[in-house]
Amino acid sequence: MKQKNKKIIYINIVLFTIIIATIIVLGLKYYNNKKLERIAENSIGVVKEQNINIATRTEKPNVTSRSEVIERSSNNEKNVTEKDIDENDKNITNPAEENEQSEEKVSTEQIEVSSTEEVVEEENKYISINEVTISQNMDLTVRTGLSREDFITLISGVKQDTSGFFETNAGIIYDLCEQYSLNEIFFCGLISAESGWDIAKNHRNTHNYISLMSNGKLIRYSSVEEGLREAAKKLHNNYLTPGGKFYYGKTLSAVKTKFCPSSSTWVSLVYGRMSQIVN
Repeated sequence: MKQKNKKIIYINIVLFTIIIATIIVLGLKYYNNKKLERIAENSIGVVKEQNINIATRTEKPNVTSRSEVIERSSNNEKNVTEKDIDENDKNITNPAEENEQSEEKVSTEQIEVSSTEEVVEEENKYISINEVTISQNMDLTVRTGLSREDFITLISGVKQDTSGFFETNAGIIYDLCEQYSLNEIFFCGLISAESGWDIAKNHRNTHNYISLMSNGKLIRYSSVEEGLREAAKKLHNNYLTPGGKFYYGKTLSAVKTKFCPSSSTWVSLVYGRMSQIVN
């Protein structure tokens, strides 16, 4: 009986110990869970607080004190006023600068008008090929009135220029006539009368195109341009300029007086060659 009771007591003690141990384990587990929950809550709270702080820094509350409102309004008015002043400063021009700009504008407009007038004058300065006129008693120092381009066009159409000499040198002839105040048609007519349309061999070899003589011989020049230049220069200086040593007037008859005094046909010959150019 005693042994049986001991066994029962022993079993109860074991059971009681197991129950106590189980309770302790469950208690510890519960305690640990609660502790973990508190840690988690604290962490969440910290995160929330940090988020709130961040939000607070990012967004300032709209509610301000009256003094702050007044101060901000004053600053805004100041900024607006300064901005308006800046804009006005940009729009307001200094009278001196405005006058200077106006003068520059007027000057520019005057230059444009002057340029336009020059173009118009340049166009009006010349006549067309069909308007060119000549006469036997014409002033040989008066130009044709043609532009350089039109003169070259006129000469290039002369059928009698079989050698092409006049067409080739039309630009040089025009420039020399401009420099020495010679009528271009007269100068070409004289060259043709003295050297022939095809430029005779002796004139071609000496580059002497209007029969300028020295000691009974044709003067020799080194090039076409030199020969043409000397011809234009001597006509201008000696025959067609008052005070020149052979000056008797500015017509064909006057030039003939000393240029070819023994010929009775020289005037008609030169004028005939001039007529072939314009007809």
